Amino acid sequence: MKTVATFAAGALAASVAHAQVVQWDIYRRQTETKLTRRQDGTVTEIITNEKLRGGYFASCTVGTPGQNLTLQLDTGSSDIWVPSRSSSVCQETSDNQGCTLGSFDESESTTFSVVGENEFSISYVDGSHAKGDYITETFEIGGAKLTNLTMGLGINTDIPYGLVGVGYAASEAIVDSTRSTSSVYDNLPLLMQKQGLIATNAYSLWLNDLDASTGSILFGGIDTEKYRGDLTRINIYKDSRSGIFSSFTVALTSIQASSSSGTDSLAADFPIPVILDSGTTFSYLPTELAEQIWQEVGAVYYDEVSLALLPCDMKNSQGHFSFGFGGTGGPVINVTMDELVLPLTSGSRSIPLPDGPNAGEAACQFGIQNFSSSSTTFLLGDTFLRSAYVVYDLVNNEVALAPTDFNSTTSNVVAFPSEGAQIPSATAAPNQAEVTQSGSLTTPSYGASGGFQDDKESAASLPPPLDWSRIAVIGASMGLVTVGSGFFLLF
Repeated sequence: MKTVATFAAGALAASVAHAQVVQWDIYRRQTETKLTRRQDGTVTEIITNEKLRGGYFASCTVGTPGQNLTLQLDTGSSDIWVPSRSSSVCQETSDNQGCTLGSFDESESTTFSVVGENEFSISYVDGSHAKGDYITETFEIGGAKLTNLTMGLGINTDIPYGLVGVGYAASEAIVDSTRSTSSVYDNLPLLMQKQGLIATNAYSLWLNDLDASTGSILFGGIDTEKYRGDLTRINIYKDSRSGIFSSFTVALTSIQASSSSGTDSLAADFPIPVILDSGTTFSYLPTELAEQIWQEVGAVYYDEVSLALLPCDMKNSQGHFSFGFGGTGGPVINVTMDELVLPLTSGSRSIPLPDGPNAGEAACQFGIQNFSSSSTTFLLGDTFLRSAYVVYDLVNNEVALAPTDFNSTTSNVVAFPSEGAQIPSATAAPNQAEVTQSGSLTTPSYGASGGFQDDKESAASLPPPLDWSRIAVIGASMGLVTVGSGFFLLF
């Protein structure tokens, strides 16, 4: 799975370890933080969460001497690519701001080299694209420097920023273009391992809550102070057609809706294959399941914007959804409504719901949207991932999950001790064989729906008239999921 093409302002400040762990910290607003070096064998990087437009961004340096760029972090893709300063999208004009997050001038780097005969090419479902050369360059994140890192140089692109993909090498764009896994190269996490920065190809992700300004991606280790309870490991699944690991696809085996008025077990043809993808702002589930969730919270789907909307005051609801993985005894992540209600504005003003029982109240986007039932793989993006501490182990092909500890101010980093070591402090889900069993399709009673809306405040005043055309632009910027490389799992 390649990434979402959303954009946001971001910045990096970083702290780093000597060998074995690299940490990139996350910030929601642009800040300047001095680089420091850790002494625990990890490397951390800061990535920035831009709440309205979505996406998590990290700053780095490329080339020699280093040129500063801010790139989108994405667990759903596998390439780094940067926009060339010579690309038309980076040229400032009266109607184009240029590449405000930075661009790369290859003529100013002494370590720049074009490699191979294949053209770098990646495209997205919204029609945006980046094409150019494969290059090798010096790349620095969190104070950790890599040499001869292969990446793409976007010479012909309409996207004004680049990406840092950290997925499986089999999902690199070159595999899609050559239709051969023999063309893979060592991407960022692989090269970090080979150059001794981390012990094994694994990292953990802590996005923190929707309103938070800090979070982190920690390469080569976990931070036991960033989650509550215990980490539970679940299997990542191969693509059934290619027989290889190409995305972080896991088995979603249950969803429950809970509020003060009751608990509903939602009906679906479980297990559902879902990709844990930080490059996607929303979460996308089968239509029949998404519609049940919408009914619980009073969200309404509008064809004009291809989005489910609900009153903004629903962010105050005390109800939550419990996502279960890996069968009975597997990890369960509770996602509360304040993580699922996202702003929808026209300029600086709110927009009202046009009809129904909540007509006139300020409209917000709901963080769970739908894919058609014909899709074979679905996505849990940032609206889910903020509630989970996630460890991605690309050697043992496992993911570990635990409830996140929002706004934790303490840290206890534990590095993976060696290549292939299992995720520290994590136990395996005991009944993963259940993912091959289909659940019963019974209609929920919607007993929880009343409780979800009990805490919703009434609107104080009516917002101005609805502007569908403006909503469409904002909505699209939050859900530009890309086409995958053809490797989809069918349970």
